Amino acid sequence: MNSNQLLETEYSGPFANYVREAGQVNLIEELEISLHDFIRFVQNIPLDKFDYRYAEGKWTIKEIIQHLIDCERIFAYRALRFSRNDKTALPGFEENDYVANTDANGRGIQDLLTELSAVRHSTVLFYKSLSEEQLKRVGTASTYQMSAGALGFVIIGHQKHHQKVFEERYL
Repeated sequence: MNSNQLLETEYSGPFANYVREAGQVNLIEELEISLHDFIRFVQNIPLDKFDYRYAEGKWTIKEIIQHLIDCERIFAYRALRFSRNDKTALPGFEENDYVANTDANGRGIQDLLTELSAVRHSTVLFYKSLSEEQLKRVGTASTYQMSAGALGFVIIGHQKHHQKVFEERYL
């Protein structure tokens, strides 16, 4: 599936920004490429920056990586539900509460990147298993309509968004 195959009815609200951020790409290829690009990028960040906060109350780079892991799990779970034609409306989640209840800053950066890689590998295998029909199935999450396929591009765009935040505010 390519992002240009998505209909505007397959995503909305704040998720539309992430779909746009993903760019005009192939879903499976970009899930793989963007992970490798992100890991290479993070491995070049100076060690003293991983626990840095650019302002009071802002997350550290380690916390943002944990946030990416948590969100990818949630988005992939939503995509699973939608692809299986589950019409149950799924609730949102409070990202600040999730970050506050991790020990991201007590973890090593390599440990976080290994977990991110494992989660992404699972996401890629899941998306490879879906038919075009399953990718187009729409459900509701956080009061917004979106397709299983669109959620894959949300994962990509969300990661790219935070990488830009690293570049602009942390480095």
